[in-house]
Amino acid sequence: MGGALPPQVMGDNAITTQWCAQAKSKKKSKKNKKKDKKKSRRSVETQKFASPSKKSSVSSLASVPTIGKTATASVSQSGTNPLMAVGTPKGMSNQVLNYKAIRVNYNPTYRIPNCVAYELTATMVDMADAPGHENRKNYNYAKDNSVNTCPENWEYRGSGYSRGHIAPAMDMRWDKTAMAQCFYMTNMCPQDTKLNNDHWRILEEKVHRWAKRDKRLMVYTGPIMGKNPKMIGKNKQNIAVPDAFFKVVYAPDQKRAIAFIYDNKPCPGNISKYAVTVAEVERRTGLTFSSAIPKRQCNVDDWQ
Repeated sequence: MGGALPPQVMGDNAITTQWCAQAKSKKKSKKNKKKDKKKSRRSVETQKFASPSKKSSVSSLASVPTIGKTATASVSQSGTNPLMAVGTPKGMSNQVLNYKAIRVNYNPTYRIPNCVAYELTATMVDMADAPGHENRKNYNYAKDNSVNTCPENWEYRGSGYSRGHIAPAMDMRWDKTAMAQCFYMTNMCPQDTKLNNDHWRILEEKVHRWAKRDKRLMVYTGPIMGKNPKMIGKNKQNIAVPDAFFKVVYAPDQKRAIAFIYDNKPCPGNISKYAVTVAEVERRTGLTFSSAIPKRQCNVDDWQ
């Protein structure tokens, strides 16, 4: 603070001396504040470079590893996506298992799934098909040790049936964890080997392509059980053999749905031969799917 003294103190030495002292004090205080502010700013910058702040790693989305070039995909965790929910009828043994990419409604009595649900997006398909995707040869069938009644791999040996993936490995190649978990025996059913290798695989490949075209699909697959199912496994009485298999496919953005039922035996012919409504799957299994899914649609031409 400088310049001429205020008019009201001109000629009054005592007041002038007091006013000057106050002015000097204010000037010094202001200077010290600037100094402290500058020092504080330097301190913050030093901390910023010395120890960067950590961002939270908590997320409701599953992270997807890079394959080939930089790529990411977002998938609602199987425990949080409402479209994963499948209702089971009263009296059906059911244990819900939420894995990274799939939700398994597992039947502890029959030791096979009642239904497996998952979301498949175009990005996942691109990554699953890209060079460097997860190779199924690097994965083995395994027991989920958190599930008491989960079968062992060897229990299918000599049964005459394949370990049929309910959520196919083809759709899980985009992620290591998703791939490993789809090889859990909780995701398997005894399936006719020829059906597994031929026309059921053709249906799975079509769903894989449909997801790329429609950007996002919800897929539900499971067994259709007879009244007195054949049993295999330890002592030939622990693992139930389905009479047939269903697959429900729903495109949320297009509001389009279709279902298929294949007997558990060789099933030659075009997929249109096996197309049914979602309502028919609900009738045959007792399961209930989301009310968002159209239950009466059955036009294969809408999907080709």
